[in-house]
Amino acid sequence: MHNMPHPFDEENKLQKNGLIHIGNSLTIQENQFVEPYCLLGIPPKNADPDLKLKIGDDCYIRSHTVIYAGTTIGAHFQTGHGVQIRELCTIGNNVSIGSKTVVEHQVVIEDDVRIHSQAFIPEFTIIKKGAWLGPNVVLTNADFPLGKDVKNRLQGPVINENVIIGANATILPGVELGAGCLIGAGSVVKHDVEPDAVVVGNPAQKIKLRSQLRYKDTLELVY
Repeated sequence: MHNMPHPFDEENKLQKNGLIHIGNSLTIQENQFVEPYCLLGIPPKNADPDLKLKIGDDCYIRSHTVIYAGTTIGAHFQTGHGVQIRELCTIGNNVSIGSKTVVEHQVVIEDDVRIHSQAFIPEFTIIKKGAWLGPNVVLTNADFPLGKDVKNRLQGPVINENVIIGANATILPGVELGAGCLIGAGSVVKHDVEPDAVVVGNPAQKIKLRSQLRYKDTLELVY
């Protein structure tokens, strides 16, 4: 076992056994680490052949990730395993996207966003700086799936700065989550949420303010 070659080229930090497909739209830099079995810079169907995939410095892309051409990603980006990111997305610096999460096309994700495993981020979603999405969060963008003219009526949610969304929550189309609000685990959010509010349930209802949350044992403020 000790005589087996290391699977990575240490100079270029790129797996070198032909197990990564790098499209013509992307050039891997020396400070970008890509694990095996990734597809990067894949051209979308019927897309402009000049679309490029741009990824910033110091990224870490784990195995089985697929990222389409036409997306721009900032520095210090990382994925879990099996992430899919479609074309025409704009992703900022210091963004982390967990395993098996799907990000559809034309999504905006600003700096310092953390998205945990198996989340679904549909077209036209906006996620602003510092937001945190727990595992299995589902965002939606169609009020009436398969309805007439539905493609022209898609409206993704707007997740404002420093929002926290608990595990298994669902956010309905066009909903705006105010800065710093907290969405309880498993909640279904049908209407806009005001900044700093804590909402829980189905449909989600406001119960308190995030800025007033305290630990039960010490009574210290949580945030």
